[in-house]
This record gives sequence, structure tokens and C-alpha cells, in this order.
Amino acid sequence: MQPDSVVSAACSGAGLGSFTVVDVETSGLSAADHRVLSVAALALDSDGVVVREFHTLVDPGCDPGPVHIHGLTRELLSGAPRFENIEAELTQLLAGRVMVAHNAGFDYGFLAGEFGRIGASLPVGNRLCTLALARRVAPPVPDCRLATLATYYGIRQQRAHNALDDARVLAAVLRSLVTDAAHLGIALPMLACPPDRPGARRRSAWPSTPPKTMCEFEYPGRFTDGGVLVQGMKVAFTGDTRVDRVQLISRAVAAGLDVTRAVSGRTSAPVTNSQESLTGKARAARGHETPIMTEQTFLMLLERIQPGTPKNMSAQPGEMGSDPHARTEAAGPLAGRRVLVLGGPHAAAVGARNRVADLSGSVAVNMSASVSDVLALEGAQNDPRLGRAEARGLPVHGTELLDSAGPASPRGADAREIVEPHVMCRGQVMDLPIDEIGTEWSVRVSWTQDESYEVDVVGFLLDSGEKVRHDSDFVFYNQPTGDGAWLTADGPSEQTVELSVEQLPQQCARVVVAAAIDGDSVTFGTVGAIEIEVTAGSESGVFARATLDAATEERALILVEVYRRGGAWRLRVVGQGYPSGLAELARSYGVDVSGE
Repeated sequence: MQPDSVVSAACSGAGLGSFTVVDVETSGLSAADHRVLSVAALALDSDGVVVREFHTLVDPGCDPGPVHIHGLTRELLSGAPRFENIEAELTQLLAGRVMVAHNAGFDYGFLAGEFGRIGASLPVGNRLCTLALARRVAPPVPDCRLATLATYYGIRQQRAHNALDDARVLAAVLRSLVTDAAHLGIALPMLACPPDRPGARRRSAWPSTPPKTMCEFEYPGRFTDGGVLVQGMKVAFTGDTRVDRVQLISRAVAAGLDVTRAVSGRTSAPVTNSQESLTGKARAARGHETPIMTEQTFLMLLERIQPGTPKNMSAQPGEMGSDPHARTEAAGPLAGRRVLVLGGPHAAAVGARNRVADLSGSVAVNMSASVSDVLALEGAQNDPRLGRAEARGLPVHGTELLDSAGPASPRGADAREIVEPHVMCRGQVMDLPIDEIGTEWSVRVSWTQDESYEVDVVGFLLDSGEKVRHDSDFVFYNQPTGDGAWLTADGPSEQTVELSVEQLPQQCARVVVAAAIDGDSVTFGTVGAIEIEVTAGSESGVFARATLDAATEERALILVEVYRRGGAWRLRVVGQGYPSGLAELARSYGVDVSGE
């Protein structure tokens, strides 16, 4: 099958129309608070060929925010159409089609916000996130950023953060990803986006956590009274400001500071116009004995900011050979190999996956380009993935693989450049390298796609008494945002809990990430293995991976915990299942579910 026909078959096989690729540039990261400055929409035909392009700047009527990132000044935007003047053309390009974007929830959220402001509805019934698709295909790349994927597929990118160029690059990346997915037998992770209905489970409306602008400098420590600002210092803004808050943040980021949304013991200085401010950030600063800086002082010191120490930006999670918390156990015979277990009764498959992990192998739940070996148990011949594996020339083993691993499977030159993630087993604990990598972490949960069941991923923010402080510390499908935690979904069999450890409440001692089956007739025995990938942000390479199997009767499963230990944050793989459902699990952590 030729590439064009592969793309066409992928669309028609999903029972959907053609794709429209979208990219937006915005004045900030919050769809509720910030505006679209530029939008590009490329309509593709059923062969993935661009048949119509639309691109325009948009005058938001407000400060354009981080100009150093997108280059769109107030003067450049002056005279551009307002969003209401382009709504009709966007509607023509989006209605009845699949909206495609990289980190699609971000673009979807901003467009939905702009349509809502003018009293209209975003005419998107289904969306496809190429970030989620790239994670599912798993080409041999160190991360899933658009620029990285473009380089891998040989696509030239001319102007990053330019909506039209990014959309053109993404259209080409989409064709390559869809072709690879078809060859691997991977279903496209389409996400339905129906209008909100009272009482509906709003999975499709979950927001996507936008990527934070990463600071390029090492953290130099806290600010001291009478001192100077140094690039890499962490600052937070609180209370009213004379200069527009977005502009303040933009100037701070451009100067090399790390702007945070909460105050922790590592915050260099909060900025406020009142030393007696009663905001939560100011109270937190006093609790940490952190000096509070006035806006006037901040702006004065910003003009004399001292150079910081640049980070090694090329380092990827897992590359830190000097990391004192890296695994020290001897690598087993399956180290560096990704094994897909097919067939077998439930108990045999569970045992095989556990044995692969014991031998330092990484267990795959779904077929992807990263799979290096297949372990075929009884009945594997009935799984269509076995034929695809054989067609790709992958080694297919019997249970002898678990006794004597044999020689490593051949890997391509690109694959040799990939840093292998930490492979973790049930009960294993390791420190998260917050200082080396950053404070933004993602716990991504995925499973085998099947329309016969729904899995809900949830998060509990617990205090030292193992209870939530209030119901808002329970993050789930109808309440996807908490303090320092967000729930996102970019496909029908993948959900992510995003964490900013700096923004978690001071009382939060532990974050529990769990999964539950919707309904009474299905258990995790039906779902099978659950894959967990921990990354430093949504587009980064995988830092740690674990595969968990629940027994046959469980309907709720605690997956991992992220918890404080001294001054560090640690990750524990749990894998504890319960026969009761989500409501009972929530009650055990102090959530009031009496209204259900």
C-alpha cells in the first residue's frame, strides 16, 4: 500500500472525514486568561495532501505576552482582524473534519475559548493529537517534540513558533506517523469532542496542560535582602501589580528567571506591592522565611541581573551517569529490550511480564516501533499483532526467553542514541531528580484500546494523615484541575496526571495516581496490563517505565505514588488492586461522594 493510500485508509477506517491541521500562537499558556495571536489551518484531503491553507494574525486587543518566543509585537498585530472576523472561515475548515494538532488539547482549548467569547461553538467533533500518536508509534527519537519528529522524518522546519510553518511541518509529520501506525496496526487515538451536556462525563473536554517555558539556567539559590538577581532564580508574582502581570512574567522569563505559580522553599523571591500582603503566596513566603520583594525593587534589579550557569539542555532524562539515585542493580539479560507478550491465560501472561521485568527488560503493552522482541504464549497465533511482528522481522520467542535471554535483538543506528528509561517493578522506589531536570513531571497511563470498557485515571493530593484537605484535592474526569495537578486526555486509551511539585499545596505530602473501571461488569482482568511512563514534561523522553497487572476481580488499582521524603520527591510503583470501585477508593481518602 502506498503512503497516500495508507493515510486514506486510516481516515476511512475510522469512519471519519479528512483532517484539518491547526496551530495557534498565543499571548500566554492559559486558555481562560490569554488570547490567540495567530492561527493556521490546513485542510487535507483523504490522501493527506494539503488542499487549502488559511493563516492570519489576530488582534487580541490586549498585551501579546512573551514576544521573545513568538515574535508578535503589539505593533505587528495592530490592524490584524479580530477573531470574530475569521470565525466563518475557520468554521468552514473545521466543521465535519478531524482537528489535528501537536498537544491538541492546548490548541483546542484556545480555539474553544475564542469561539466562546463571540457566542459561538468550536465546530470540532473529533480531534487527533500527534503527540499522543507519536508516543503510541514510538519511533527511535529522544523525545516527541515537533522539531525532533520533523528531523527524524526528514522534514525541514524553517521558523519554529510560526503558526503557518509549524502547521506545514505538522501536516508532513502526520502523514509519516499515520503511515507508521498503519504498518504497525496501531489505531489512531481519536478523541471525541461533543458539546457539553448537563451531567455528562466530560472526558472529551479535559484541558491539556500547556508546556511551561523552561528556564535555561541552573537554580542559584534564594534571593537575600540587599542582594542581586541571578539568572535561574525562581520568582513568583502575587497581588496587584502596576505593570500588567503578563508583561512582568514575559520580562522575567526573557531575562532568564524561572517564573513559578506557587511559593516553595526553593522560591528565590515572591514579588508583591505590599509587604503585608495576605495572599497565599505571601503567607507561604513568610513561612519559608523567604524575603518578599516589591515590584519597584524587582524591576530595578532586573535591569542589573547577573549571569547564571546554563543548564546542559541536551541532557535527557536518564542520562545522568553521576545521579546518586540512579539504579545500581546489575543489568539483567533483557536490559535494553522491549518485549511484547502475546497470548496465554491471564495468570501465565502476568507471570511472563513479571519475569521479563525481573530480567531487566521493558514490557510493552501495545505494538510500537520500540518493540524489539515478542514472547508468544499459548494462543498467540490468534492475535493479529503476531503477524505484524513477523512481517517486521522481529524475533518471536517462546518461554525459553525467560530462562536464557540469548543475544540482544538487532537495533537500528537511531535506536542506539536513545537513553533507556529506568524500568521499575512493583514496590520499587527512586528519587525524582528535581534539581537536575525540573519540577514539572507527568505520569502517563495507557492500556490496550478496546471500546468495551472505559478506564478512569484519577489523582489524590493527600496530607500527612493520608486524607485530602477538601474535595478539590481529588482530580478526576469532571474535575481535571487541582493545585499543582492536572488530568489530561489525548486519546481513548491514554490519560496523564501532570504534576508541578512547586505548585502542590504545602500540606500535600503524597500524590496517589490510580485507575478505575467504569461500570460493574468489567475488571482489570479484562483490561490486562497497564503501562506507566513517567516523564519530565509531556514531550520529553521517558524517565521511568513500569507495567502492572491487576488480578481478575479488581476494579480499582493504585498505580504510583509521588511523595515527599525530606527535601526530595520520590516515586513509588504500587500496583495494589481493590475489588471495590472508584467511589469506595475516594471515600477511603476522605473525599465526600455522598452526592453520587
